[in-house]
Amino acid sequence: MKFLFDLFPVVLFFLAFKVYDIFVATAVAMAAAVLQIGWLWFRRHQVDKMMWINLAVIVVFGGATLVSQDETFIKWKPTVLYWLIATVLLISNQFFKKNLIQAMLEKQMSLPFFVWNKLNLGWIGFFMSMGCINIYVAFNFPIDTWVTFKLFGATGLMLVFIVLQVIMLGKYLKDTVPIVIENEIIHTPSNQDGQSKVSKEQ
Repeated sequence: MKFLFDLFPVVLFFLAFKVYDIFVATAVAMAAAVLQIGWLWFRRHQVDKMMWINLAVIVVFGGATLVSQDETFIKWKPTVLYWLIATVLLISNQFFKKNLIQAMLEKQMSLPFFVWNKLNLGWIGFFMSMGCINIYVAFNFPIDTWVTFKLFGATGLMLVFIVLQVIMLGKYLKDTVPIVIENEIIHTPSNQDGQSKVSKEQ
């Protein structure tokens, strides 16, 4: 459900473009991003930082598109967002020793330190690549193709990447056997001697 909610502005952008043009679609995407954050704030009084970053980028590049009536700015918007996310992931890990991928997912899974680093690097590489792919499609194909790619191509590539990540994680997660004892979860990762190291989660 959250995945569809996150796609809300992109879907409206696509539909508005098909019915009107790129400038109406840009205005609709900006309004949708504002409504999206407004809804989250109304329901939870809390909005993810990435949502704020996305809003800032769409307002800046969408606004520049509408003021200049030049579609170049909105074409750059996904690339700037992708590269900004990759930069945040890289700087947080390298300079502040904070793995943001681990911070988001560690409550759902227990992984070795080097695996968290691989995940973080994987997402950095993915977002950098997506930024490059967006630029290639945006400036080498008709705008109709680019708009379609934004919804279906980019979303499809992300789903494929997530599936590959899950497959990669499988060999690490299967070594952790969850045992439930009196509403507490005890993970017992098997070592090479067949013994168990016990870690406890409340």
